[in-house]
Amino acid sequence: MLDPKLFEELNSRLSALIAASPARDIEKNVKALLASVFEKMDLVTREEFDIQMQLLARTREKLTALEARVAELEKAAAQK
Repeated sequence: MLDPKLFEELNSRLSALIAASPARDIEKNVKALLASVFEKMDLVTREEFDIQMQLLARTREKLTALEARVAELEKAAAQK
């Protein structure tokens, strides 16, 4: 997973570099380019990722419970 701090540091360094330069338009172009690249990468936010992890954990719990229930039913059916 990509570290957001890395992007913040990159952004601050680019801002500092461009602030010392008269080419203010370059900053806008670079930011637009980076935003476009990240959009094409189809990344998810941390919040979306955490929600999916919680959903997966609940699904695993339900699956484990269902597997145990099926095992009980199979055992009961075998004893008859």
